[in-house]
Amino acid sequence: MSGTWLRWARVLVGAAIVVALLWRVGADPFLDALRRIDAVSLAAAFVIAVVTTVCCAWRWSLVSRGLGVAVPLRVAVRACYRSQFLNTTLPGGVIGDVHRGVRAGRDVGDVGRSLRAVAWERSAGQVVQLALAVGVLLVLSSPLRSVTAVVAVTVAGGVACAVLAALALSRGGRSWPARLARTVRADVRLGLLARRAWPGVLLASAVVVVGHALTFVIAVRTAGSTAPLTQVLPLALLALLAMSIPANVAGWGPREGVAAWSFGLVGLGAAQGVTAAVVYGVLAFVASLPGAAVLVAEGVARG
Repeated sequence: MSGTWLRWARVLVGAAIVVALLWRVGADPFLDALRRIDAVSLAAAFVIAVVTTVCCAWRWSLVSRGLGVAVPLRVAVRACYRSQFLNTTLPGGVIGDVHRGVRAGRDVGDVGRSLRAVAWERSAGQVVQLALAVGVLLVLSSPLRSVTAVVAVTVAGGVACAVLAALALSRGGRSWPARLARTVRADVRLGLLARRAWPGVLLASAVVVVGHALTFVIAVRTAGSTAPLTQVLPLALLALLAMSIPANVAGWGPREGVAAWSFGLVGLGAAQGVTAAVVYGVLAFVASLPGAAVLVAEGVARG
């Protein structure tokens, strides 16, 4: 029951953000976004998504091989497209990843290990995204520079404490925290930090972040903003970080809320931020449509 309430709470949070934005800026920014989208922006987003999806699949293939539940790259690309489509159409933003982890686990006979592989490759991507976002916010001129420095130090300290705690727990005998810590340490060592894995994981994650940021910049330009790239890029990375919060309605909610806040903070206007975020959401949905084709093809094959 608690899990069900938690899932509904995440959906309600995303819906509440959208409703609050409609009350604050009205429906015009949402409608303006739909009017401004053109074939050029859709085609650019689609091409970028091909690159980022292949990189996500490559990262997953590297991590899964290290954990002993290898997923061939060709299979991983199809699964990642399917996962992206489900994430952009279903509440929460993670159902697609759970689905591909379960499907791959059934194929190799180890669902638990397969789900861990998906979780670790997604976590690696989030860590790289956070590191790049912090770096950009610290380097480029932004009202958030001072806050970013504090957040960076706090996060680094928290990560260091977590690593030290995990190492200490892993030597704690046969208790469940000790077994969990040993599993985490083994997964990180074999799946992420292995010599044959970490360069590819790092490169793939960086390309994915750059691709998503470039798509958001395209969305900002499509929305009509002419702000310089040095001003837009930090805002794009902030909005992308908000998308990783699993409290949304088919991807909508935190992304639009953070975009409205950050665009307003730098003087571009909250309405402009909402329009850009909505354009990005539509571009991302169209770019994920090959995943729908994968689902249909799999259904026909099973039939």
